[in-house]
Amino acid sequence: MLVLATTNRKKAKELVRLLAGVRVEVRTLADFPDPIDVVEDGETFAENAAKKAVAQARHLGCWALGEDSGLTVDALGGAPGVYSARFSGPKATDAANNELLLHQLAGMPAAQRGAAYVCHMVLADPSGKVRAESQGTCRGRILPELRGTAGFGYDPLFELVEYHRSFGQMGPVAKAILSHRARAARRLMPELVALVDSHELT
Repeated sequence: MLVLATTNRKKAKELVRLLAGVRVEVRTLADFPDPIDVVEDGETFAENAAKKAVAQARHLGCWALGEDSGLTVDALGGAPGVYSARFSGPKATDAANNELLLHQLAGMPAAQRGAAYVCHMVLADPSGKVRAESQGTCRGRILPELRGTAGFGYDPLFELVEYHRSFGQMGPVAKAILSHRARAARRLMPELVALVDSHELT
């Protein structure tokens, strides 16, 4: 059994879909009565992903996959980065975060609106030992206005330049191929499969 160490239901839904090819039961923290609340105070996506994976694995006594991801904007020096979910404050919402991002980039030409979605994944065994990790990046740019209603977070503002569409205009099938989370999952997949084949991860 593999537990997804996230309380974000939309992320969990994406991850379940991305890991469908692995022959192991995948659960989320919502399936457990007492998951712990892990403080995401790391300075990098990798640190936060490891904290979540290790803490939940030890607490629940099973394999856990921690994931941390966010948006880095070139013109903002890489911000919001690890603060992506709470960019507009402690009680941030997707709408408030998007509004703040648009405000900070107001008047900036398209050539200076480069950005990247980054995802880091860490797999920990029941003892809390990190057994595998991967990172995926998806380059794009920030649009001057929201486009589309699909996805979540900054998806309606994040345009994949070569497709002339935002993630908010793409369905889950396209996102499952192109996104930062999909790329990180694909890179982790060989190690997951190897652990399942060796019967370490069952």
